[in-house]
Amino acid sequence: MTANLVLDRVAGRLHDDAGRTFDAPAWRWQPVNAGTSPSGSRVDAVEALGWLQRASSHRLRVPVGVIGPRDATPEQLDLACEIGESIARCGLAVICGGRHGVMQAVCEGVARAGGISVGLLPDAEPGLANPYVGIAIATGIGEARNALIARAALCLVAVGDSYGTLSEIALGRQFGKRVIGLAGAARVDGVVHVDTAREAIEHVARVALLLD
Repeated sequence: MTANLVLDRVAGRLHDDAGRTFDAPAWRWQPVNAGTSPSGSRVDAVEALGWLQRASSHRLRVPVGVIGPRDATPEQLDLACEIGESIARCGLAVICGGRHGVMQAVCEGVARAGGISVGLLPDAEPGLANPYVGIAIATGIGEARNALIARAALCLVAVGDSYGTLSEIALGRQFGKRVIGLAGAARVDGVVHVDTAREAIEHVARVALLLD
């Protein structure tokens, strides 16, 4: 999973071992002149993404979707909180269902790190959002809001399993989104399963940096 990236903080450039440099305004990799040897320090995808989000005036503003059941286990809640905190520290926003369980835990983690969370509520009343949601959007469309989350997200991190979570996974895969699962997430074709929050964030960073 470790990315072969070189970060030149002085010049403000990110390179990879394939001879490309990251064009932040266009958010894509560009070839550089043959024979050019990048200078700087080796970094992983998480560190590179965090640097781009903080140092670049062209931030990636597409949120990461975090999904999971309302009736979550303590382990799932702890993982969701850690994931939210890590995503926020990378400089990315989170989008979720805005209610309780995994949704509340991920929003709490985001809030701890001073990040932004968006909750798409199934209800028509914004006051039903969990207390940690940064931006509550009361859609009033019920579980159909699952499709909005799956469509709007850069990728999806599924913590645990439920029927609603399964629908979001299926929609995400239908929309061509990467889905990372852990802590009992459904074993569905196309879902990348990991064991830790750190592994999940590494996958998110690689998707954000167009490395996969």
